[in-house]
Amino acid sequence: MINLSRLLSPLLFGLSTALPAWSQAMPDPVVRAEALSGWNLPDGRRVAALRLTLAPGWKTYWRAPGDAGIPPHFDWSRAGNIEDVQISWPTPHVFADNGMRSVGYSGEVVLPLHITPKRSDRPMRLRTTVSMGVCADICIPYQLEVNAELAPPASSPPPAIVAALADMPYSAGEAGVTGATCVIAPSDHGMQVTARITLPHTGGTEAAVIEAGNPAIWVSEPATQRYGDTLTATSEMMHPSGGPFSVDRSAIRITVLGGNYAVDIRGCTAG
Repeated sequence: MINLSRLLSPLLFGLSTALPAWSQAMPDPVVRAEALSGWNLPDGRRVAALRLTLAPGWKTYWRAPGDAGIPPHFDWSRAGNIEDVQISWPTPHVFADNGMRSVGYSGEVVLPLHITPKRSDRPMRLRTTVSMGVCADICIPYQLEVNAELAPPASSPPPAIVAALADMPYSAGEAGVTGATCVIAPSDHGMQVTARITLPHTGGTEAAVIEAGNPAIWVSEPATQRYGDTLTATSEMMHPSGGPFSVDRSAIRITVLGGNYAVDIRGCTAG
C-alpha cells in the first residue's frame, strides 16, 4: 500500500501567481506513486521500480533538469532492510519553459531501482521521501511520501520495468562513440568546459547535458553544435561558494539526447 502526502511550498519557482488561488484548481494528487516489486539478481540485489504517474498536463524533472528545473531528491534513510538504492533513469524529454530548457518526464515514468538488502532473508520496505519539482502553467516544489513493503520477487520480470530499462540511453560503446575529450579552463564565474564527442548523429535536433560528477557544482545548459561526426558542447561550471574548485574529468557525465536515441558518456579525456 502506498501512502502519499504532499507539501506545497509558498515559494513558487515558476510564475509568480499566489499559491492559495492555484491550489484550489490543482489536481489532488499531482503525482501518484506505485512500487513495483521486480525480481532478484544472482548477486542478491533486487530489481524493483517506482512508477510515478502525473496528472494530465503536468511534468517533472530528470536527475539533471536543466536551467528551468530542480533535480529530484530521494531520502532512503527510513527504508527497511535496505543497504543501498541505485536509480536507473529512462531517457528523458527536452521541454521549453518560458525561453529556458528543462529536461524531464510527462505522463508516466517508471524508475528502475537496483536495491541491495541488508539481509537477504528478510523483507524489504521501500520507504522514501521524494522532493521534486512539478510544472504545468506554474512550477512548484512537491514532496511525495512512499511507504511500501516489497512483495516476494516475481517469477518473471514485470514488463513495465523491462521496458523502462530498455528505454535507458545507450552506452558510449553501444552508440559507437570513438572519442570524448574535455577542455577545462577558468572563466569569469568559475570554469568553462568544452566537450567534444565523436559519434554518429543521434537524429533530429540534438541536445547535450553535462554533469560535473559533484552535485554541489552547478552546470549551465550547454551550447551544442555538430560538425560532421563531432558534437561540441560548452558549459559554465560554478560552485555555490564562489571559490575555486577542481573538476575530475573521469567523473564528468555527458548525455546526448537525439531524436532517435540518447547516449550516456561516462568520463572524458584531456582535449
